[in-house]
Amino acid sequence: MDDKFVITIGRQFGSCGKEVGQELAKRFGIEFYDKKLITLASKESGLCQEFFEKADEKNSGNLLQAFAAGFTFGPFQYNDFLSNDKLFQIQSDVIRKVASEHSCVIVGRCADYILRDNKRCINVFIHASMEERVKTVMNRQQITEQEAHEMIRKMDKTRPNYYNFYSDKEWGVASSYHLSVDSSLLGVEATVDFIEEFVKKALKD
Repeated sequence: MDDKFVITIGRQFGSCGKEVGQELAKRFGIEFYDKKLITLASKESGLCQEFFEKADEKNSGNLLQAFAAGFTFGPFQYNDFLSNDKLFQIQSDVIRKVASEHSCVIVGRCADYILRDNKRCINVFIHASMEERVKTVMNRQQITEQEAHEMIRKMDKTRPNYYNFYSDKEWGVASSYHLSVDSSLLGVEATVDFIEEFVKKALKD
């Protein structure tokens, strides 16, 4: 029996979702994927990594054209149509590939939707109070409170737009995930404890 599993982490900016994901990966002794997916997508496609970095969790209006093109892995032809949607498709193939090869934690990038047919995929959303998010962003970025608010405001538009555009679900809505957790109530370590126990029970045969 295939015992590989995947934990996907959707997260509000400043909610410590990445930190929770990293710790979960350590607890389970499995791979962690965040920005690393960009490097893998670049390697698999032969495209410059900068293309993926600029398109990272941003959408465009060319989804149907990208899928109609039927782009798959292989050397990229520079006269081909290039869009955020094609880059999304490449990254989606990478996500499916790593999920098929080993257990892992994947942060963001619509991984829960991309792996929707994976029966051993647990989808988690991490959110937090605005007060805690502002504190986290201020400390992480070494910026003022006003700058932190503005950065959060922008990200709170970008991430939902990306997710809602590429999936048939709604970002941040509880019904889109198996578990939604407020990290500001428990703190990172206790949030990880809670999710770890949930995952173990959810995957128990």
